[in-house]
Amino acid sequence: MARSKSARRQAIASISAVFLTLTACGTGPEGVLAPIPASLVSSAASDVTMLVATSRKPSGDPATLFTGERSPALSLTDLTISIPPNRAPGTVEWPKKLPPNPQKDFAVIAARNLSVPEAHKWLHAHNSNGHVLVFVHGFNNRYEDSVFRFAQFVHDSRANVVPILFTWPSRASVLGYNYDKESANFSRTAFERTLKALADDRSVTDVTVMAHSMGTWLAMESLRQMALEDGRVSPKIRNVILASPDLDVDVFGRQWTEFGPKKPKFTITVSRDDRALAVSRLIAGNVDRVGQADPSK
Repeated sequence: MARSKSARRQAIASISAVFLTLTACGTGPEGVLAPIPASLVSSAASDVTMLVATSRKPSGDPATLFTGERSPALSLTDLTISIPPNRAPGTVEWPKKLPPNPQKDFAVIAARNLSVPEAHKWLHAHNSNGHVLVFVHGFNNRYEDSVFRFAQFVHDSRANVVPILFTWPSRASVLGYNYDKESANFSRTAFERTLKALADDRSVTDVTVMAHSMGTWLAMESLRQMALEDGRVSPKIRNVILASPDLDVDVFGRQWTEFGPKKPKFTITVSRDDRALAVSRLIAGNVDRVGQADPSK
């Protein structure tokens, strides 16, 4: 048992380290999500299959799948991403033209919309050890940005987990900060219900939630809502990783208190020179952000 716990701690530390590469990836052209023909699939490439839950509005276009607008209904999609060989770890190789070349580019092999019962079947089919990893992206992300970045992370970290992405509505613009923040608020209940569904599934033994930037606000608020409704955060949600959290330090303190005494284990990565957090601090009335905290104090 001690060895198992030690291994899990090492795994979380490894995930936290590789997680930092998510912030370094660029964005690419639009229309990259249409599955490539089977004749183009490369045997030299690797692939990552993930379940994507989203509060975004469907686009009706298989090349984009979802927009940056809000939807009251949660949508679920089974996606398989091809990862090209001979790629530097931590990088996303966006296609320069369409269709993507899986020898050089990230490409979608398969995309399938799922109902809730189908999503449960998907979870059981892909769950070999009970460990689930849920990622919440940050500010200024298209649907495809979060999909390819998470696929890169899952592949490069070699984490033995069921990968689940929660992507929320974003205008994918540096000028869309307020819209994105309200979209994170809009998505709180959808994300809480996603986490509860995972925690209630008998095949799941533990859930790690990792979130970046503004996504940490969504994660914290959804977990807080769960704690207030159920008396605590589900004991299956054992680890929460917050990278460069765009959180008001005073609000974070209140959220922390309202989680109650039985909390998940938290890992927080900070950066004193994060420009995005500096802008957020200015917009928020010069209140310090958790992601800018000095760990020595």
